[in-house]
Amino acid sequence: MIKREKTNPIIKASDVKPSREDFEVFGVFNAAAVEVGKRTFLLLRVAEKAIETDPMVAITAKYDPETNTIKKVYFDKNDQGIDCSDPRTVKTQKDGNFITSMGHLRGAWSDDGVNFSVDEKPLLAAGTPIETYGIEDARITFIEGKYIITYAAVSDDGICTVMAVSKDLKSVERKGMIFVPNNKNVAIFPERINGLYWALHRPFNKVRARESIWIASSPDLIHWGQFEKIVSPGPEEWDRVKIGPGAPPLRTDKGWLEIYHGVDKDEKYSLGGVLLDLDDPTKVIGRSTTPFLFAEEPYEVDGLVKNIIFTCNAVKRSAGMIDIYYGAADDSTCLATISEEELLKDVT
Repeated sequence: MIKREKTNPIIKASDVKPSREDFEVFGVFNAAAVEVGKRTFLLLRVAEKAIETDPMVAITAKYDPETNTIKKVYFDKNDQGIDCSDPRTVKTQKDGNFITSMGHLRGAWSDDGVNFSVDEKPLLAAGTPIETYGIEDARITFIEGKYIITYAAVSDDGICTVMAVSKDLKSVERKGMIFVPNNKNVAIFPERINGLYWALHRPFNKVRARESIWIASSPDLIHWGQFEKIVSPGPEEWDRVKIGPGAPPLRTDKGWLEIYHGVDKDEKYSLGGVLLDLDDPTKVIGRSTTPFLFAEEPYEVDGLVKNIIFTCNAVKRSAGMIDIYYGAADDSTCLATISEEELLKDVT
């Protein structure tokens, strides 16, 4: 049975210091997670926005690559061509939509996997032309002695996936875009298979909303190909609208265990599992028929976006338990634990 941490949410917006004095943090969620020796490291998605001092003026922030600074854009709410009814966007008739928040990635460390100390400064923040509206939803894979970080970069050109590499998770080196817009949820396998690196990903478009889980391979982690769709939405109601990779796959005796998110017709996000062949990860050998974790606690049901459970990483512990760190309602970071044995029964 899935067991939620009794102190959930384990990290809230109030636990995170803003990156600058004129900003405020309003969400911390969708964290990458990895074991580092005896400690647990989270790479948090921190959502912050410019502090508004005038109730009739909306402010958005955007990274300017020419000056390498964050610039603010101001909107008069009295303007009939401005729609600020959704706190996530400013909609204009003339210039389209503007995102009100900027995301960055912030480290947090724990000795027990529950109580975390959040770093005061971002590990990764907007710093290139493809990151003008921020970065978000990181995954971490430890492979061949390096921490491989993938994250979504947001700009006027859409959402792409960028890779960075770290030896100690205290400093990082950007390697650039590895999946062009629009593509996100890139989760890299923790070992080579048949001499190649493999990654799950989710391309998306405005033509059809039934987004699926795809797979790709690479000889060097930079150049990706052999794209193939391996899991489609449904047929169950809980994941009928769209699905996407969550945590990087976990190796088990029965196959690669992928924890993924599914979305129903009411935009409720839940978690299920899919099992992939160890030697041929394009082959699906098992799948959940029901979600093992779905929004039901108040902190999951009510938040910036209601009824959201979304994971970017799971940590397999030595006692046969899997710690799933997840974002609740696009608001806070939470923890739930389930045994590997039970989760495998759910997908076979």
